[in-house]
Amino acid sequence: MTKRTEGKSAADSSIDVFDRRIIEVLRAEGRLSMTELARRVGLSKTPCQVRLRRLIDGGYILGFRAVVDPALLGLDHVAFTEVKLSDTREAALEEFRRAVLRIPEVEECHMIASSFDYLLKVRTADIRRYREVLGERISALPHVASTSTFVAMETIRDGGV
Repeated sequence: MTKRTEGKSAADSSIDVFDRRIIEVLRAEGRLSMTELARRVGLSKTPCQVRLRRLIDGGYILGFRAVVDPALLGLDHVAFTEVKLSDTREAALEEFRRAVLRIPEVEECHMIASSFDYLLKVRTADIRRYREVLGERISALPHVASTSTFVAMETIRDGGV
C-alpha cells in the first residue's frame, strides 16, 4: 500500500454519496466553479467547499491537471516496456522506484505479478527517441536484467482513474 492509501479500503465508508458525486463530477470536468459543482451535486456552495477540502486533505483527490493532446505536442509514440529485475529484495525495488521517477518519458510505472517485475508506459516523439530512452535511461536503471517492448499502434482510450 502507498502512504496515500494506507488505512483506506476500496469501499471506504468515511465518504458518502455526496463525496462520491463530487469526485465523479470533478473527474469528468475538473474546471467547474464551486457554484456549478455545488449545483451538480445537490448541495449549497459552503458545504460543497467543506467537503471538497476534506476530500483533498484526506488524499481522495490528489490534484488537478490539464489533459493535453500528446499528438499536438509531438509526443504520440507510446511503448509499453516490460522490465525484469536481477534483484527483487525490497532495497533493490526501492532503488529502482526512485530512479524510474527521474525519467520524464516514463508516464506510468506499475509493479506486475507476472514473469517480469514492472510495466512502464513510455511516451516519446518517435521510435528513435524511444530507442534512446530505452538504451540510455531504462536499461541503465538499477537492477534491470532485461526489457521487452510493445509499441502501441493505436490508442482507443487513454486516461487515469
